[in-house]
Amino acid sequence: MSLNDRLKNVFVEALELGEDVDVENLKYRDIEAWDSLGHMTLVAAIEDEFDVQFETEQVIDMSSFKVAVDMLEKLGANA
Repeated sequence: MSLNDRLKNVFVEALELGEDVDVENLKYRDIEAWDSLGHMTLVAAIEDEFDVQFETEQVIDMSSFKVAVDMLEKLGANA
């Protein structure tokens, strides 16, 4: 499974998204579930899934699915 696919699954599970949500184009606060509490839940789920630790600034800057992918790639997360 690719990094993108794994991350999509994390987004879907952490934010309890339906199949109608376009995860790859999702941005912070685009949907009600991705509010500040949902954001922290999502960050924790990503850290668990990919065995990474985000810095505070990275948590704040994670504003979209695409940004999350870029961050994981920079951290050397494995697919």
